[in-house]
Amino acid sequence: MKNFDPSLYFITDSTFCDEKEFLFRVEEALKGGATLLQLREKERSTREYIELAEKVHSIAKQYNVPLIIDDRVDVALAVDAEGVHVGASDMPVQTARRLMGEDKIVGATAKTVPWALDAYSQGADYLGVGAIYPTTTKVKTVLTSVDTLRDICEAVPIPANAIGGLNKDNIDVLEGVPIAGICVVSAIMKADDPREAARELKQRACELGLCRQK
Repeated sequence: MKNFDPSLYFITDSTFCDEKEFLFRVEEALKGGATLLQLREKERSTREYIELAEKVHSIAKQYNVPLIIDDRVDVALAVDAEGVHVGASDMPVQTARRLMGEDKIVGATAKTVPWALDAYSQGADYLGVGAIYPTTTKVKTVLTSVDTLRDICEAVPIPANAIGGLNKDNIDVLEGVPIAGICVVSAIMKADDPREAARELKQRACELGLCRQK
C-alpha cells in the first residue's frame, strides 16, 4: 500500500474522551475529508493498543483511508495497518522498513535537512516536519521554522507534511511552501464538529495550494 494522499493527515488523541466518543470523532473526521489517519497511543498497553487499532482500522477501511500506527511496528503488523510512523527516539527507519516490508508506508519525523535526508535514505515514504506552532499534544515542543520546512521540502523527493498546532486560521503562514499536506490533531479531534472541522481545514489548505502529492 504505497499510493496515499497526505493532503489532510489526521492524528488521533484519545486522552480526553471515552472510546465511543473517540471512535465517533475518528469516523466524523474521515467523513469530513481526512486522507490519512494516524493512531497515536503513548500510554496504552500493547493489548489495549491492538484492540483499539483493530476498531479504528475497521472504520478507516470503510472510507479507503490508510491507517498509520504511531511508533509501534508490532501493533501495525498485528492489525495489518497500511503503515507506521517513527519518531526520533523510536525504531530506526531502516529497521521499520525491513520489518514492515516494501509495500507498507513508513513515515518519519524530521526537523532538519540532514535529518530528512537520512530518513529518506533509510527508506521513509513521507516526512512529518514541525512543530510549526506550539502544541498541547506533547510535553516538549521543539519549533521548526517555515524556512527550514521549505528547505526540507526542496531537499527530498518524498512528501513532507507540516505539523504542530496547525488550524484553519493559522496555516496561511505555509502558503508558497511546497509541502504535500498538513498534519493536525486538536484542530479536528477537539472540535465541536470534527466533520466540519476537517472539511474546512481541507478546503482552506487547498485554497492555499497546500493539498498536493509530491
